[in-house]
Amino acid sequence: MDNYLNTFREMISLRGLTDHTLKNYCTYIRAYLDYLSRFLLKAPEDVSWNELRDYIRWLQKSRNLSDRTINCAISQLRFFTIYVLHKTWDDTQLPFRRFDEYLPYVPSRQDTWTFISTMPDLKQKAMTALMYSSGLRIGEVCSLRYEDVDRKNLRLHITHGKNRHDRYAILSTAALDLLTQYWFQYGKPRGYLFPKQNGQDRPIDTFFLSRHIHAHEDRLGWERRLTCHSFRHAFGTHLYEDGVDLLTIKALLGHKSLSSTAIYVHLASNGTGSAVSPFDRMAGVSHG
Repeated sequence: MDNYLNTFREMISLRGLTDHTLKNYCTYIRAYLDYLSRFLLKAPEDVSWNELRDYIRWLQKSRNLSDRTINCAISQLRFFTIYVLHKTWDDTQLPFRRFDEYLPYVPSRQDTWTFISTMPDLKQKAMTALMYSSGLRIGEVCSLRYEDVDRKNLRLHITHGKNRHDRYAILSTAALDLLTQYWFQYGKPRGYLFPKQNGQDRPIDTFFLSRHIHAHEDRLGWERRLTCHSFRHAFGTHLYEDGVDLLTIKALLGHKSLSSTAIYVHLASNGTGSAVSPFDRMAGVSHG
């Protein structure tokens, strides 16, 4: 089965997908190939649609996966079938799951300030401040390089975005001050601003900050609700509350679709919750 996995990796590389995508895609393809070896004793090209559906049921039951994650596994199987086996894929044979959409947790302005300002480590504080103040993904923070910081125009050049689109993000003066303090204290890095400790030519791992965010929640006695992405959501939400239009927020966040940005209408305190029912307006007129 190793040959299939190696071909799969090669096809992902040829498609120009990122290392992060490669790692995610290989997770369930490796599980699938292992399943074929252990249970079906079949080569991938000989697997029927019924057996593929049985695999998906087994995967969800054995690993207790969400419908969203199951959709990722189906998407990987689709890629494998088309680009490795060179067979057609029929969406009607293995449809994607429907799943519930939940609004993400967004910290208030006060909680955001309290959290960042009380972080004891300057490196973690600078990274978190950049995530919030510029609306960056954690991967974008980790991949920032010295030359990406435009101090004169107070902006960051994001060249490693999720959708492979370059963009400029705003650079807060307060975050720049923290970044400057960090830069001097941590050896003035000229390549990656946040390099790995054992390899200056590689960016720090994304899980580094996630671990410390939870540790700081514990330190503050807070419930564990924050993720790295919470600060990006807080950036978009707070901008919308300040009256910034959705198209500008979309550009700053690097969203591919405006529908992704529209979530901040629901999250903002002056979003849908500030609307007055027309029935109440009618009642007010009749009482008058």
